[in-house]
Amino acid sequence: MSDEQNENDSGWQERRKRQRFLATRDGTTCFWVVMEGQKRPLNDLSLEGFGFPGDAAEAGRRDFEFELRLDGIPDKIRGIARIVNHVPGEHGGQVGCRFVSFIGEGEADLKDWLTTHVIWSSSVRLSEKEAAAIVSGPSLI
Repeated sequence: MSDEQNENDSGWQERRKRQRFLATRDGTTCFWVVMEGQKRPLNDLSLEGFGFPGDAAEAGRRDFEFELRLDGIPDKIRGIARIVNHVPGEHGGQVGCRFVSFIGEGEADLKDWLTTHVIWSSSVRLSEKEAAAIVSGPSLI
């Protein structure tokens, strides 16, 4: 079944195929999303989407404009994302989103951001090529 067909099914859930990365560095949030004028910390981020803390009331499936930010980087990544699910949990849970489209070079910039994040966060020395392969590769979990 294609993603488009799955999205039309009421039971469709977010299922990223690529590796997700915690949106923290040294225990502090470093990736953020601005949506509807509000800056919010991300829980995780991948080339396919992101998750942020939120409750079920925020989880109605809808498209919205987003702006991703990375601490220490003045550039922003903009585009359209879709809320696809809510996973209940402590303090409300997590809202899962998939990228619908990017403005400009946003998709390439995201890959660069994540590659750099993998290199900075790794406990072993990685080359840029190795880190990019992790970012683009399948989920390891």
